[in-house]
Amino acid sequence: MSSLNVPLYDPLLVQPMRDELTRIGFQELRTPNEVDTVLGTTKQSTLVVVNSVCGCAARNARPAARLAVQHPKRPERLLTAFAGQDAEATARVRSYFTGYPPSSPQIALFKDGKLVFMLERKNIEGRAAADIAADLTAAFERFCG
Repeated sequence: MSSLNVPLYDPLLVQPMRDELTRIGFQELRTPNEVDTVLGTTKQSTLVVVNSVCGCAARNARPAARLAVQHPKRPERLLTAFAGQDAEATARVRSYFTGYPPSSPQIALFKDGKLVFMLERKNIEGRAAADIAADLTAAFERFCG
């Protein structure tokens, strides 16, 4: 394991934050190879959440993602990488976010292998989960199904 992939936080304390997305169908990407295997090849509509321990991830981003994926029109694939835990995988995920600087949390939508929609921390922090979910579902309406 490289020094880049040493978790910043106790993995046991972070597990419930991971579970919040994986229990509703998000696939965790824990290595750069897993990222490339999925994002580098899929043409399916794909939602990617860069998860984190920050307060706006808990208060806004994860709840917004949970609400949004209940929408009838939604991405075919749901993926997540955890910043501060799986640093190499997160860095690789962010390498697909062309034109956007890293932020935590961050939510991206891909269609036909191309990034078509992005919510950065500045679009998430301080907003209600329902409002963020509305942004996501509007993107789903436009780009999914």
